[in-house]
Amino acid sequence: MENDRLRGLGVAMITPFKENLEVDFDALGVITEYMISNGVNYLVVMGTTGENPTLSNKEQLKILEKVQLVNEGRVPIVFGIAGNDTHAVVDRLKGFDYTGVEAILSASPYYNKPNQTGILRHYTELADASSKPIILYNVPGRTGSMMHYETILKLAEHKNIAAVKEASGNMDHSMSLLKYRPEGFLILSGDDDLTLPYISLGMDGVISVLGNAYPKLFSQMIRYALDDNFENARYLHYKLLPVIRALFEDGNPGGVKSLMKHMGLCSDAMRPPLFRVAKSVDEKLAGLAKLT
Repeated sequence: MENDRLRGLGVAMITPFKENLEVDFDALGVITEYMISNGVNYLVVMGTTGENPTLSNKEQLKILEKVQLVNEGRVPIVFGIAGNDTHAVVDRLKGFDYTGVEAILSASPYYNKPNQTGILRHYTELADASSKPIILYNVPGRTGSMMHYETILKLAEHKNIAAVKEASGNMDHSMSLLKYRPEGFLILSGDDDLTLPYISLGMDGVISVLGNAYPKLFSQMIRYALDDNFENARYLHYKLLPVIRALFEDGNPGGVKSLMKHMGLCSDAMRPPLFRVAKSVDEKLAGLAKLT
């Protein structure tokens, strides 16, 4: 795999549902084409934004199949496989069909809060088992445990670990990662609002929520930033910042689904325990659905 294929804008895709909470494959096809034709660099299927905890493995594979069908090989596809039982994740990786998949995104184990040695061993076993490179995902706000930068740097030495999605929001931690990372190891923002400052420090792009709704504007901002054109990048950053803030006001992916509903792309339905955003947030997002 050429790691450069994971630079720029990757989108953590939503999963659209019908009102009866079945997967809306027609809407999935529409939003897949919408993102590809508006400049995303790659797609991430079955990240947390895709509501993977409430989708069966069979449903997840059908969603991947639909995205691949629409994509027709135009952009790389990353697939999310994670869990807090290392052996179960390893078993799934060993049985997975990697055809058409560029890499595997795997969040750090959640809830049981492993120490750094446990995290190191978990990812090493995953990387050994996977036929495609692993993207680490550091998101302590969801998992309950922080991957220290020293742990990430140790894992970066593994030949089958290509990148980290960094969503700790900790600038000091991120700068240490950027300063000491080995050559070829990508560091990707997991926070839409911090993407511009992170790229200015040396990050390689973002795996984004906002890109579901505004792929053209956000990919343009990222291209400007990666080309050191920070004047134009700043303009787009501040144009999009109110949208980003509203997206996460009442939970993800509720915010982005509300926005996309107002854009006519899909329903804002979600499977329990998630639920639609509050009316006040929905109204705010309705007013942000027509940026140009």
